Amino acid sequence: MFNLSFVSTAGAPVDLRLAIAETLFVVGANGTGKSSLMYRFYVNNIGRVRQISAHRQTWFSTSSVTLSAQQKRDTENAIANTDMQAQSRWMDHHAANRSSIAIYDLVDAENVRARSIAGAVDAGDLGLATMLSKADAPISQINELLRQSNMPIAVSVRENEQVLASKNEGALYSVAELSDGERNALLIAANVLTAKPGSLILIDEPERHLHRSIISPLLTLLFAKRSDCSFVVATHDIQLPLDNPSARVALIRACNYNGNQVVGWDADIVSPMEGIDDAIKYDLLGSRRKLIYVEGTDGSLDKALYAIIFPGVSILPKESCHEVERAVLGVRSAGQFHWLSAWGIVDNDRRTVADIEHLRQIGVYALPVFSVESIYYDPAMQRAVATKHAQLVGGDVEEQLRGATAAAIAAIVPHTRRMGERAVEKTLRDRMFRLLPRRGEIAAALPIEVQIDVRAIVDEEQARIEGWLAQRDLQTVIRMYPVRETPALASLVHRLGFITRHQYEAAVRKVLMEDAELLGRVRGLFGPLVNDLM
Repeated sequence: MFNLSFVSTAGAPVDLRLAIAETLFVVGANGTGKSSLMYRFYVNNIGRVRQISAHRQTWFSTSSVTLSAQQKRDTENAIANTDMQAQSRWMDHHAANRSSIAIYDLVDAENVRARSIAGAVDAGDLGLATMLSKADAPISQINELLRQSNMPIAVSVRENEQVLASKNEGALYSVAELSDGERNALLIAANVLTAKPGSLILIDEPERHLHRSIISPLLTLLFAKRSDCSFVVATHDIQLPLDNPSARVALIRACNYNGNQVVGWDADIVSPMEGIDDAIKYDLLGSRRKLIYVEGTDGSLDKALYAIIFPGVSILPKESCHEVERAVLGVRSAGQFHWLSAWGIVDNDRRTVADIEHLRQIGVYALPVFSVESIYYDPAMQRAVATKHAQLVGGDVEEQLRGATAAAIAAIVPHTRRMGERAVEKTLRDRMFRLLPRRGEIAAALPIEVQIDVRAIVDEEQARIEGWLAQRDLQTVIRMYPVRETPALASLVHRLGFITRHQYEAAVRKVLMEDAELLGRVRGLFGPLVNDLM
């Protein structure tokens, strides 16, 4: 637990604590005391805190490691002593040294990983060596984060411990030649990924040198990567906390000075999912913003996939389709949100044509397949992932795909009855509603008999599923039925060489980020929505 307590402008203590894996955004206009508050957080947590001043000028004097281990320790001590002084809020004599330390930590982390693997091999423990090698190296993690954050650069460690960069897989060049934004993205990622577990990480104004289409996904991904740390982010951009709805927000409106020292802050602490008042929004927002509500939670398959399909759009999860509908209608009907453009995406769940059209009229789009799993586990996606996996670890792609299909079909067969029942559930309910008496029939007071042969309908649906399975048409079954409710998906990913569904699903997202043609085909599933967003 970290101490973020401070004093209000009224002189009352504000007891604010932050647990591991929690995030706090400090939001306010210029001159409201954000930097002073961040300084207070730093001083109150000495020994467990890492400070990243993303808004200040940074540069690399060289692409190589220039510090010895002792020089690095001495430099860190000097920086820590300087950061304890009040003037560190606006003055930094160690900008170049901070960058050098970041490069040192990055290269050192690579070397530690390599030595661990080599040590396991030398000891004859090939199982341990294999396990250690499967953990992504820090450089690999940074490159993945940069790609997912819409920044087309990659870094690598070459001979003489030089850290070089390339853009769009082009020629290598020194990291000293990176642009301000590229350099800051690299430094933020390197500092966060090399922080000690259990650290409080303070990031000051990360949006200063980075467009929000980059910094928003970068921060969200870093929060997920370092769930063993806590984060405080000071920002002018109210959209950053809106993109991370599980975070708390400190709205800073003003501060009190005693001489040149801030002694109190006019602040409100907003709990997760609470609204932020219009005054702050209007102060900090200057343009419209697009958002899509989806079913699920922050960690659900929906949000992670749609963030890739619709870059630059905020993806906000809701627990159910009804919550998605209400959220879209609420934003569209609320005048105070006039800068927002909202849509929704919900699972198909075998909806009727009339229901799908009704949803579209209010800005909510039903998937053309049963659920989001139908996209992740589509045979075309399986093939793309299996091909990529085979390039890394070897294996016969066709044999793996045949085995995966056979395993999935075998796992589905015992569940065809239940799948048929689930598939027709919504259809039967819709049919019942259509048969309810209308006003004229009620006025006539005549008896009404309604009879639906449920068994026959379920039998027919079960026979349909079994027919497709007999034809080995796994694609149709995945697209039309709730396969996620069977062991099929776990069996499938195991035969493709993955231990868990989570690993396979992460591989799907990575392939989509690397394969523009495949991403285009998936985006095509959302045709009308794509046009609306444009």
